[in-house]
Amino acid sequence: MAVYKTPLRDMRFVLDEVFKATEFWQSVPALNEVDRDTVDAILEESAKLNENVIFPLNRSGDEEGAQFNNGVVTTPAGFKEAFRQFGEGGWIGLGADPRWGGAGMPKTVTALTDEILFSANPSFALYPLLGIGAALSMSQHATDEINDLYLPKIYSGEWAGTMCLTEPHAGTDLGIIKTKAVPEADGSYSITGTKIFITGGEHDLAENIIHLVLAKLPDAPAGSKGISLFLVPKFHVKADGSLGERNQVGAGNIEHKMGIKASATCVMNFDGAKGYLIGRINEGLAAMFVMMNYERLSMGIQGLGASEVAYQSAAAYARDRLQGRSATGVKSPEKPADSLLVHPDIRRMLLKTRAHNEAARCFVMYTAKYLDLSKYAEGEVAAAAADRVALLTPVVKAFLSDKGFEGCVDAQQVFGGHGFIREWGMEQLVRDVRIAQIYEGANGIQANDLMGRKVVKNKAAFVKTYVAEMREAAARLNAPETARLKTGFVAAIDRLEALTQRVIELSASNGDEINAAAVDYLHVFGFTSYAYMWALMAEAAVGKKDDSFYADKLALADYFAVRVLPEMEGRARMVEAGATSLMSFSEAYF
Repeated sequence: MAVYKTPLRDMRFVLDEVFKATEFWQSVPALNEVDRDTVDAILEESAKLNENVIFPLNRSGDEEGAQFNNGVVTTPAGFKEAFRQFGEGGWIGLGADPRWGGAGMPKTVTALTDEILFSANPSFALYPLLGIGAALSMSQHATDEINDLYLPKIYSGEWAGTMCLTEPHAGTDLGIIKTKAVPEADGSYSITGTKIFITGGEHDLAENIIHLVLAKLPDAPAGSKGISLFLVPKFHVKADGSLGERNQVGAGNIEHKMGIKASATCVMNFDGAKGYLIGRINEGLAAMFVMMNYERLSMGIQGLGASEVAYQSAAAYARDRLQGRSATGVKSPEKPADSLLVHPDIRRMLLKTRAHNEAARCFVMYTAKYLDLSKYAEGEVAAAAADRVALLTPVVKAFLSDKGFEGCVDAQQVFGGHGFIREWGMEQLVRDVRIAQIYEGANGIQANDLMGRKVVKNKAAFVKTYVAEMREAAARLNAPETARLKTGFVAAIDRLEALTQRVIELSASNGDEINAAAVDYLHVFGFTSYAYMWALMAEAAVGKKDDSFYADKLALADYFAVRVLPEMEGRARMVEAGATSLMSFSEAYF
């Protein structure tokens, strides 16, 4: 079976020693009341709940799956009680505004509890997180009357939430959606259409489900400029907050999927359902995208969570599994064979996965810091933070989920044939994490967003400030233990900067250059960012070698520099190759 123990020491290292969270919170007036002792208690309680209650449901939930019967969706045994505990414990409202019953914790805290939750059970995690995302969008765009009525119930776990974007014919291209919203005399709207791939569209975990639905008014402009956002409750809500009759919305089916089988992925039918406008007419995408930076960060965290469990499980297996003898001489003569850990290739897979995991955790916290600044700071500081978030969001989503999947596959390989057998848990991790590369904007789309909108469109303005910051960090790496990391990091920064300018120049005469370079460029950006994170972690660990924890950090930073970071060069060369070889084939060839 898979094993998981929350890496609290590593989390505290990143929180306290790398990012000096207490100083950061004190520097932002809106966060002054965040108390470090309280945060420690939150992390410990999150670990306890997830390890003891939610993680044990992961395999059984996969075996049972969500069940659909005549419009009713039933979640696996144990999920309903766990969801109740999760809601009553305040976890859904942990980062929410106290005005609606939340605890008001910043993303620099909830990013860590999100990792713990995704490590424990990604299928379960999606149910509360979709409600959190919907509530976030509502909190910034809905009226006070709607928010006061709905948000406390979502944050308590009494009600759940969804976001309904995709349609059978419209995935990435939301501008061609067909769902219609017809104005009614009472100020509401009649919503008609079909949505697919709706996570938690129907289930038995909460009394009510609040759908946020993208739709078009009859006279809406063509394309994405004509999309509006509507709140459509499963049950009508009375003025006093009690539930009324069932609305004309329901699940037509649930998908039978490769992974996250305990998460109900629904086909949702809206048959003249009563809905309420959120935000302004024809500005639905802007309202919906309030939640997207947070959701896309969550999908990156899903990749990290799965890879962390995969690493812990594979490392435990490698310690115990006796196979063969060391090439440099017997290490355990009292045993019939040495452990798997004597073999360099086993170590290669484990160390690569761990190096990516620790860099990913640091990168999540780095991004969370800028999310907090964009939300809680003011003026130029908030604006600059929002620009940094815009730049990093596609990278966090795509690179972390790509590397999370890769880490799960490598960990599965450590198990050999046992990795392919269900009882060991590795095949479930591989199946479950695969979706993180697809939903919330497939990774190729994320790469195109990075390359097209965040780099080429603004002539690398966002990249230049990030590069300047990384160069400052590289200049601080002067300890002997960080020499090879500094060399690799500086070379990566130079490579990223040169590639950025090259694609901008090539795209001026050939629009295909942007998409042709996008995925490989994102990986170059990701590797460089991970090198930056390792520079920050190494800087925090230098001078503390008397503690093995810090010595191990420096050793893994060096390993990343010489055994992982060089992978970036292959991606860089593919960017340099340009679009010609891709686009030279006729469509008939395929």
